[in-house]
Amino acid sequence: MNNIRPSKISVYLLLLLVIPTLLVSVSKAQDATPTAVPLPHWEYEGNTDGPAEWGALDARFAACSAGKAQSPIDLKSPVAGNFTNIKFDYKPSVLNIFNNGHTVQVNYDAGSSITFNETKYGLLQFHFHHPSEHTLNGKAFAMELHFVHRSAAGNLAVVGVLIAEGKENEALKSVFDNLPTTKGDPQPSQLMTDAAKIIPADANYYTYTGSLTTPPCTEGVRWLVLDKPIELSAAQIETFGKIFELDARPVQALNDRDLLEDTTAGS
Repeated sequence: MNNIRPSKISVYLLLLLVIPTLLVSVSKAQDATPTAVPLPHWEYEGNTDGPAEWGALDARFAACSAGKAQSPIDLKSPVAGNFTNIKFDYKPSVLNIFNNGHTVQVNYDAGSSITFNETKYGLLQFHFHHPSEHTLNGKAFAMELHFVHRSAAGNLAVVGVLIAEGKENEALKSVFDNLPTTKGDPQPSQLMTDAAKIIPADANYYTYTGSLTTPPCTEGVRWLVLDKPIELSAAQIETFGKIFELDARPVQALNDRDLLEDTTAGS
């Protein structure tokens, strides 16, 4: 029988103690789920967290200041033509309404969509801005409505609807009669909304490639801003303005992007 020297015995025992500990540590490391770092607070006003500072708040917001294809823009001097029509396939949805701290949003039930340039985009939600974010030849509107869509490939398309002061909007009555005044999650509701009745009929549109208008200001968004405004009454606009006096990002430079205007709706 071969003898094991004392020094080798010590090393052997040490390994027996250390290896299981290392294996447990590696196992725990593999099982650990990285904790997502919360996004920083941002606002529509202020010298520290307002729009001019969004890009400096977090590296994930860098596009807000460094991006060259940002939204919103001033809709002026477009290239006009007969472009593809937007095919709307909107169905009624339960009114999944809530205040997200920056606007009032309605999460839309699955099954509604638009088709643009042969790509289908499912409607995810719609929300409001006060005043409008896009301007038309330098003119801002009372409010703006954004219908946010996503394709199967994950690309975003937003239909923007400008809102002018006028008569009461019956199609949006269920929304404006139930605007939540404080931040919270969507609450169960028996009320319904119908996006098909909200959008203006036979509207042309402006289109360009832009971004989300809120942090992280992600670019690559297809914007389709309808050229025919809808109306809300002064009372409806005032009700929203008491909750969000200002929730609109200033217009951004067009830079080298093309702004197109479809001028032949339905043709």
